[in-house]
Amino acid sequence: MRTTFLLNGSEITADTSPTTTLLDWLRDTQKLTGTKEGCNEGDCGACSVMVTDADGARALNACILFTPQLEGKAVRTVEGISAPDGTLHPVQRAMIDHHGSQCGFCTPGFITTMATAHLNGDTDHDTALAGNLCRCTGYAPIIRAAQAAESAPVPDHVNDAQLLLTKNTTGEPQAGAEPPTTLETLAAWMDQNPGGTLVAGATDVGLWVTKDFRDLGPVTFLNRIPALAGVTVSEEEIRIGAATTLTDLHAVMAEHHPSFAELIRRYGSVQVRNAATIGGNVANGSPIGDGSPALIALGATLQLRSVHGVRSLPLEDFFIDYGKQDRAENEFIEAITVPRQRDHLRCYKLSKRFDQDISAVCGCFWIDVQDGEVADIRLAFGGMAGTPKRAARAEAALRGMPWTDATVASAMQAMTRDFAPLSDMRASADYRMEAAQNMLLRAWLEDQGQATNVLEVSV
Repeated sequence: MRTTFLLNGSEITADTSPTTTLLDWLRDTQKLTGTKEGCNEGDCGACSVMVTDADGARALNACILFTPQLEGKAVRTVEGISAPDGTLHPVQRAMIDHHGSQCGFCTPGFITTMATAHLNGDTDHDTALAGNLCRCTGYAPIIRAAQAAESAPVPDHVNDAQLLLTKNTTGEPQAGAEPPTTLETLAAWMDQNPGGTLVAGATDVGLWVTKDFRDLGPVTFLNRIPALAGVTVSEEEIRIGAATTLTDLHAVMAEHHPSFAELIRRYGSVQVRNAATIGGNVANGSPIGDGSPALIALGATLQLRSVHGVRSLPLEDFFIDYGKQDRAENEFIEAITVPRQRDHLRCYKLSKRFDQDISAVCGCFWIDVQDGEVADIRLAFGGMAGTPKRAARAEAALRGMPWTDATVASAMQAMTRDFAPLSDMRASADYRMEAAQNMLLRAWLEDQGQATNVLEVSV
């Protein structure tokens, strides 16, 4: 498949298989070996590159980024961060001055991520660099380097958004991986290739290739369908295109449902959130996917499209059993809609690491209390069953009842009849149950004005 894009300022056409990763293409074909392979699954950030399109520059993991996803965009590797005459970028100079590199293996990924944040004026360095791991230097010198470079001007040569305006990058797709541009052409492709693989962000599908070495069969890419991405807010609903990245969804939810936004912030790393889509997060049907519990608690509805039209169903009904969803082979998720409502949502994520980790339990609660009684309630959990699931018995124990510690205790006990969680490497069944119960207690305590967030403890 032919893909045309800018590489370190110059237009280039890559002729690759649909599932060739940018990392492999850079190292094997272009001999740009500064981009490193560490984990090869999007966790360590050693392969980070700067990718720019009409929406601006973002750091992405090259190890799980397929080359066809780059059509019409600009890529800048560590070799392109310094100026053409060799002048160092401010973050490179700062890393030298502040001793931010030791063995150097992780340094190229740090440099590209830092340069992207510098270009965007992002000074939340802890968040921006959470997806870049260093085993030997320690993070303090790296953070000091990022801080030192904050006020330095952005070098002109890294502003690829301006270069894109003067280039016409129109790759010529070949058989085997077709890039539809409309919802109708995607529906037709799905009808002709039932069970085919849809690639949006590839943060999950990429691992099927790099870790499982799967042959994906027929593949199509969603990055050229504008109607599939973006968020529209009306008086009645929030409509989220299935190909909306978690980064873009975070910006909207920060305004309307801040607790959901905070949950999104803990989803993977910046590089992962910049690529991962909410539609993919839902469609893979994972029982520990963090997006679904929040959306179920908000009463979300799915729009599923095929050549026969669009059908809607409540998101909670989409999940039938572990690994099984209510989706025909020729259907795809077009959008997710959430009713406009007052913000009664609280989301809690329990994981061994705070950042960039998979949930042991994720609980999201929408609790509407009026005149001291629970007028309505939705309690949704991930990690407690084979699918994301509501706690129906616990809800019944609270709905219409006084919002007191006694009724909360009753609902916590009822929860033991809602779930029979499993034990695995992340948590035991008993631990999961107790944690889920305590999340409900935490919601009540917070509503009473008590401090419960250990990250906000002060003396």
